[in-house]
Amino acid sequence: MRIEQIYTGCLAQGAYYIESNGEAVVIDPLREVEPYINRAEKDGAKIKYVLETHFHADFVSGHIDLAEKTGAQIVFGPTAKPGFPAHVAQDGEVLKVGNATITVLHTPGHTMESTCFLLADESGKQTGIFTGDTLFIGDVGRPDLAQKVVADLTQDKLARHLFHSLRNKIMPLSDDIIVYPAHGAGSACGKNMSKETTDTLGNQKRFNYALRADMTEEEFVKEVTDGLMPPPAYFPENVMMNIKGYESIDTVLERGNAALDPDAFEAAANETDAVMLDTRDARIFARGFIPNSINIGIDGSFAPWVGAMIPDIKQKILVIADQGREEEVVTRLARVGYDYTIGYLKGGFQAWKKAGKETDHIESVTAIEMAGLLKKDPSLSVLDVRKASEHFSEHVIGSENMPLDYLNDHLAEISKDKTYLVHCAGGYRSMIFNSILRSRGYDKLIDVQGGFKAIKESGLVPVSNYVCPSTML
Repeated sequence: MRIEQIYTGCLAQGAYYIESNGEAVVIDPLREVEPYINRAEKDGAKIKYVLETHFHADFVSGHIDLAEKTGAQIVFGPTAKPGFPAHVAQDGEVLKVGNATITVLHTPGHTMESTCFLLADESGKQTGIFTGDTLFIGDVGRPDLAQKVVADLTQDKLARHLFHSLRNKIMPLSDDIIVYPAHGAGSACGKNMSKETTDTLGNQKRFNYALRADMTEEEFVKEVTDGLMPPPAYFPENVMMNIKGYESIDTVLERGNAALDPDAFEAAANETDAVMLDTRDARIFARGFIPNSINIGIDGSFAPWVGAMIPDIKQKILVIADQGREEEVVTRLARVGYDYTIGYLKGGFQAWKKAGKETDHIESVTAIEMAGLLKKDPSLSVLDVRKASEHFSEHVIGSENMPLDYLNDHLAEISKDKTYLVHCAGGYRSMIFNSILRSRGYDKLIDVQGGFKAIKESGLVPVSNYVCPSTML
């Protein structure tokens, strides 16, 4: 029997491939399914099942395409109502995969259909549990997402379901079972996940706050719901795509991988309502870009920030990328349901410049230069676009905090007449912020290279004393 975790860092997401005696299972696959098909072919195995732990919110699963291309059966847990052919399993149902077995454990709480899959090897020994968003390493799934789809499912109700699911279905299992969750640190599906992506259940019983043996239901509800920030706006849209179905990834890639020369790209931008999305490194973008384009770098937390900054999942998108990375960008957009990329700039930004087209830039300064500007003009505003907890923990004295996550709700608070020195933690988020405002007519924004890290290390700008962010709930 083989178990392989296929981890995707930009989404902090773990899919799983299990093979036994020529039959295979894929759990929670990503949208692009060829790697799973190739993996099974390498083993000479047939994919028998595509198991879905729940209707995901943070990405569009590849269950439909994978089933259509392989003949595998899609399996959901009890109460699921998919809008496509699938087997809705009963609690306790056993699925055979080669010489191994997988037992369906209905564990409502993160969502009502949330289900874990308990794996037993050829000898019948229970060896691993695939917990989806029910149990993470160091945390549990947030209980507030389903309310965005079904109003009656309050976070209090779901948290109580989760309490009983953990104690009745998971905690009684053997300590040596390996926990294989759907997410790790960086995912918005939990609050405080570990950077580790697997662990023994015994360790989780000892160290995961939500699995304390002496914890009451009321204590659990309070601790699980405290400090929850609003989820990204695209989450409910992804849920509905996963429930109802979606276009094949092949169709999405074909549409998005249209190479447009500068004239055709400019015409498409002028004739449609497409967002021009520049995915190059923030520092390179600052030096020159197409006017009104926005920057979300492909080498950062790309998909989640696209979801946070582009509210309409059906928004048409035109891509500017480093040459050779265009298909990667289109694919990663599709992972979170942005299926309407209508082409990319052939030859990238250099081709645009070579064609003599208009360009723009954003002023950018080092932390040392920032200190000089503040010394010369102490009235300059410093705008910190990190999360509220980051700002609370440590910040430039006198700075304003406007988290990038909520920029679209707070634009009116920024004056076009003021000059702002804008920073985040390292420079990625501040360029997203600056580029969006630049496209909306704000031309007095100065980006601080290297963000708060560089500012603090310079020792030239006063910062507050450090406060552990865990004290802020």
